[in-house]
Amino acid sequence: MTLVAHHVAGARVAGGSRRADIFDPNTGQVARQVPMGDRALLNRAVAAAEAAQPGWAATNPQRRARVLFRFKELVERELEALAHLLASEHGKVVADARGDVQRGLDVIEFSCGIPHSQKGEYTYGAGPGIDVYSMRQPLGVGAGITPFNFPAMIPMWMFGPAIAVGNAFILKPSERDPSVPLRLAELMLEAGLPEGILQVVHGDKEMVDAILDHPGIAAISFVGSSDIAHYVYRRGVENGKRVQAMGGAKNHGIVMPDADLDSVVNDLAGAAFGSAGERCMALPIVVPVGDETADRLREKLLPAIAGLRVGVSSDPQAQYGPVVTAAHKARIEGWIQTGVDEGAELVVDGRGFELQGHEQGFFVGPTLFDHVTTDMTSYREEIFGPVLQIVRARDFEEALALPSTHQYGNGVAIFTRNGHAAREFAQRVNVGMVGINVPIPVPVAYHTFGGWKRSAFGDTNQYGTEGVRFWTKIKTVTQRWPDGAASGENAFLIPTA
Repeated sequence: MTLVAHHVAGARVAGGSRRADIFDPNTGQVARQVPMGDRALLNRAVAAAEAAQPGWAATNPQRRARVLFRFKELVERELEALAHLLASEHGKVVADARGDVQRGLDVIEFSCGIPHSQKGEYTYGAGPGIDVYSMRQPLGVGAGITPFNFPAMIPMWMFGPAIAVGNAFILKPSERDPSVPLRLAELMLEAGLPEGILQVVHGDKEMVDAILDHPGIAAISFVGSSDIAHYVYRRGVENGKRVQAMGGAKNHGIVMPDADLDSVVNDLAGAAFGSAGERCMALPIVVPVGDETADRLREKLLPAIAGLRVGVSSDPQAQYGPVVTAAHKARIEGWIQTGVDEGAELVVDGRGFELQGHEQGFFVGPTLFDHVTTDMTSYREEIFGPVLQIVRARDFEEALALPSTHQYGNGVAIFTRNGHAAREFAQRVNVGMVGINVPIPVPVAYHTFGGWKRSAFGDTNQYGTEGVRFWTKIKTVTQRWPDGAASGENAFLIPTA
């Protein structure tokens, strides 16, 4: 059985006596195993990081950027191999897996501009003969704890900016699909990154707690469910760490009566069912405004859903593949039953879906609910599967209130031809990321990613200039060069300009 090892101090390490199975979701069979690390392994990684980080921080920014440029070239060279490896462990189709890698590379490209992004500020003549300037310096050793749904993109979102500004970084990827994160670390080493600057440790809650408690780790970035995000944030902050913890989502798509419904249906099919709905920026709730809009939308959705092709990850014609594990499949199907029990109308039932020749695979068919109401648990909670729920709104104000009052505030979209309605919605909605006729509004790499409410804990978003701020601390210097004149008479007074 192939073992996906840790990557510590520049070498593969098979540390930890416990093992976890890695499944091929297409077949339901165990494909690899991964060792579960412990505190002793983490201590080794932190020691290697602490030894390497001062030299890396002292390397000038353009030389650090050159390593990232080279890393980008190496990832692009191996893009197809990485995409197929990712798909074999996650279950997303290969085309989607390519996008996973590419969106991570977008942040690497941004991080290549670190000589500009890390510049401080300067004020000449802030006082008599006094100049003031600031500099952004790395924190030391950072860590990232990443989810299964984007095993390439989210790690690069984290370690790209962190390493670019001069930190060492320890990555704890999901144990469900850890092979691509391990390979990315090896490619960083090949690109010229010093040993110890990017390391990968595997594990479960034991490793997460070790990271949260370790005094040598200054900052932690996390993406996962909201309950775990809150736990990570609270425990990390209690231990004196800087923490950003991104949680769950229940993103809404508002459909105004003037929207182009053919375009909306096409967007919804991809946003709700793409990657089997296993995206924190998926669009699992559609809110048509008015019953006439809802009826027309439902009528158009039915043939679109019937025409979706669910297949194995390697099928170039498949639009989405299996979910990640058998347990997650059972969880999604449990939520579908909950929706039925709560009184929602099950229009299309994706339970019991089997793909010929892959009957043991973790497949869930596309599912559609109508007449979902806000008091239903299945509306309030994140399903994280290929399930689309229709929540009907009487008017614009009710539609605006739905995402604004929901416990999650990650992303939202509005579909309309009315510029005033779109502008009003974008300004008033209580959600962190907004799409206007864009179903999955993930910001480009030189902006920043982050939700509101229970979708994010901490004050700083991921990547972009926010990422640079998170992974650095600011130092301000006030300087004066004496000109030889006596100046001691006011030495005991507080300085003023």
